[in-house]
Amino acid sequence: MTHAQDFRSRAISALTNDVGVYALCDLDGQPIYVGQSVDGIRNRVRRHLTSARSDVIANRQIDVWEIAYVWAWPLADAGDVQLLEGAIFHYYDAQQPLMNGKGLSQPATAFEWPDRQQVQVIEEADRRLRLDPAQRLPRQIQQYNLLVDYILTVKDAPHLKRSLEAHFRRLVKYHQTFL
Repeated sequence: MTHAQDFRSRAISALTNDVGVYALCDLDGQPIYVGQSVDGIRNRVRRHLTSARSDVIANRQIDVWEIAYVWAWPLADAGDVQLLEGAIFHYYDAQQPLMNGKGLSQPATAFEWPDRQQVQVIEEADRRLRLDPAQRLPRQIQQYNLLVDYILTVKDAPHLKRSLEAHFRRLVKYHQTFL
C-alpha cells in the first residue's frame, strides 16, 4: 500500500459508520456528490473511494482523484435518511451542480441537519499540488472525455447527461483558472 493509500485508509477509518448522508467534496472543499448510506457511511464511502461497487465511479460521473474531503451527517433514525439527503442535495446543487446525475426529491418541509463530521482524505500537501491548474485542468478534461465516451458507447441516459453538464460547468471554472 502506498503512503497516499495508507493516509486515505486511515482518514476513512475516522468517519462515522452510522446511518446517514455524506458528501464527497473536491479539492476546493465543494461537494460534488451527495449520497446516503443505510449500512454505514464509512463503508459506503470506502466503496466509492476504492471503486468497489460504486456506479458513480464505474460510469465515470466522478473522479476519485478530485475528492479531498468527505462530509458526513450521521442520523439516529434511519427513517430520516431520504429527507436529509434531499435537503442536502438541493442546498448544494443550487450552489454548484452536483455530479449525482439523478435529481433527488426536495423535502416538503424544512429539515434540521445534524452536526457534520469532516474528514480530509488526501494529505494537505498533495491537495495543494493537485490544485495546480496545469494538473487539474488536463485531468478533468480527461474525466469529461471518459464520461462522454461512456454515454456514447455504453449508456445514453438523462442522469449521465446531467452529470456531464455539471462537469462542463466545472471545466469552465478550471479553464479560467488555467488562463
